[in-house]
Amino acid sequence: MKYVEKRVKKEIRRQVNLLSGDIIGVAVSGGKDSMVTLYLLHRILGERRDIEIQCITVDEGIDGYRPESIEIVKKFCADLGIKYNQASFAEMFGVTMDEAAPVSGDSSPCTYCGVFRRNAMNDAARKMGATYLATGLNLDDTAQSIMMNFTRGDVERLIRLGPHKRIQPGLIPRIQPLRMVPEKESLLYAIAAGIPYHDGTCPYSDEALRNQFRNVIDELETRSPGTRHSIISSYDQMLPMLTAASKPAKLKKCACGEPTIGEQCKACELRGVLSERVKGP
Repeated sequence: MKYVEKRVKKEIRRQVNLLSGDIIGVAVSGGKDSMVTLYLLHRILGERRDIEIQCITVDEGIDGYRPESIEIVKKFCADLGIKYNQASFAEMFGVTMDEAAPVSGDSSPCTYCGVFRRNAMNDAARKMGATYLATGLNLDDTAQSIMMNFTRGDVERLIRLGPHKRIQPGLIPRIQPLRMVPEKESLLYAIAAGIPYHDGTCPYSDEALRNQFRNVIDELETRSPGTRHSIISSYDQMLPMLTAASKPAKLKKCACGEPTIGEQCKACELRGVLSERVKGP
């Protein structure tokens, strides 16, 4: 536990320079990683009265999966004395994932869910006046994200991966306290610390492209231990050069209030597509 806490403290110091009055919104799904993130930030920063930590949970509208995890998060926040905030797809986008998944077409349901979740989390963090938005992405998640964007040749998305140093108006910069903590160690910490978490699996996760990269990186890690750390180390060395060679995009404001490169943000674009498909001819 001390070893994990030491690495998390190091990441917090490396990623942010916390000032008096800062508010950290923590995206918490109820899974082990996000619950550990919330617990550790509270444990490490809780004694600082000039720093406020608030929880953000997004209800995607997945029956048999999300309701149970929401109750776990609510009770945990009440026990720790952390303010709980909730956003829902139904309220924000007029559609639940259970309604969207059957009509997602050629795209994976995860494509829609990912866009909507990012929009909902940023909106909630902005409304609470958050200075930073912390996520539970661990070492495995980060290595997978880097490789996914690298194989696509998507340099712009590589630059946009958290933790964010380049801050754009309307976008709350994200931090990743568990960035150098392997998934198995996050699980072990949750068990050792007695942190409650929801261990259910999203019924739509089998279609996620990330699963393929998870399998590839796990196999490489088994054959060559340290692969995940090497991927992240290489990325961190390249990032300053990539950032220097790329000018930040000029963002506009979508009708929903979210920043966007075009006239309409991706969430509103997908919401329109789903709205037509859910209604039918």
